[in-house]
Amino acid sequence: RRRGGRRRSSSARVEGTKMNPAGGYNPTDTVLNRPPWVATTLGCFLIFTTVVDILGNLLVIFSVYRNKKLRNAGNIFVVSLAVADLVVAIYPYPLVLTSIFHNGWNLGYVHCQISGFLMGVSVIGSIFNITGIAINRYCYICHSLKYDKLYSDKNSVCYVLLIWALTVVAIVPNLFVGSLQYDPRVYSCTFVQSASSAYTIAVVFFHFILPIMIVTYCYLRIWILVIQVRRRVKPDNRPKLTPHDVRNFVTMFVVFVLFAVCWAPLNFIGLAVAIKPEVVIPLIPEWLFVASYFMAYFNSCLNAIVYGVLNQNFRREYKRIVVSVCTARIFFQDSSNDAGERLKSKPSPLMTNNNQVKVDSV
Repeated sequence: RRRGGRRRSSSARVEGTKMNPAGGYNPTDTVLNRPPWVATTLGCFLIFTTVVDILGNLLVIFSVYRNKKLRNAGNIFVVSLAVADLVVAIYPYPLVLTSIFHNGWNLGYVHCQISGFLMGVSVIGSIFNITGIAINRYCYICHSLKYDKLYSDKNSVCYVLLIWALTVVAIVPNLFVGSLQYDPRVYSCTFVQSASSAYTIAVVFFHFILPIMIVTYCYLRIWILVIQVRRRVKPDNRPKLTPHDVRNFVTMFVVFVLFAVCWAPLNFIGLAVAIKPEVVIPLIPEWLFVASYFMAYFNSCLNAIVYGVLNQNFRREYKRIVVSVCTARIFFQDSSNDAGERLKSKPSPLMTNNNQVKVDSV
């Protein structure tokens, strides 16, 4: 601004921001010097994610509630996953939007902690529910003879409650470590990766790498079985897998892959920062860090889209719900109460009861 003075960098810079002893940002008086289009782009992206998240996951929940074919013990995990995705859209995302448009956090310490806590609950709840779905699919396809006993309605509810109990237990230590802080680079009160190296490594391993390993094992076993069935290996003991079994397994496998792809960059960055913070932090471009965060946020709206694209039952129910809403009949008509759909059969996620076939043990 002055002749002969140093030129001000055009890149984003944090002004008036102090690092606290834990390594995070002080949420007060934080101002980012960024081009206006950056905040506008991130704000529009998050608005789109929030709207699709709310509408899509409400469609999932209403579909299971209204449709007798989808209302079974297995789909409890699908509804639980939808709830986990809804959590961030209802509270943390609107606060992040407020921070974006105000170019800083002006909602106080309490809202910051609640927002960061719920963000963690949603993320960990999502990966734990995805793990639960993978184990459910594994038991249904590879150990069918034990499935009815393992996944009775009562047991399934207990499994979901256990998932959420473990989720809360997993996120509570953040309140004592002081890792939930405002980061102006992503306009969010979130987990600060540099707060504690040991704790960050533990979080990445137990809340991402270990669940991913479990899910990978389950789906790998299922894929092997599917390939054996397709190639008619051991025809005498070959399980009777229907096309519906395969399609519904593929649907949940895609949900898992999208979650892993969206969250892997942020977790790997966190792991690298935790191992050698003084070396890695200066090497990570700010755009990469911001992109990894908002890509992770975007995952919360993808599951409902996957169900609608790959699963015929959800797609049909989505259309019925939209028509019911347009005609103001959503609470007055159950579109799936046909006599044929009242038949009771094995609970199976994302499957029609009329097309279920018993799968023998491998």
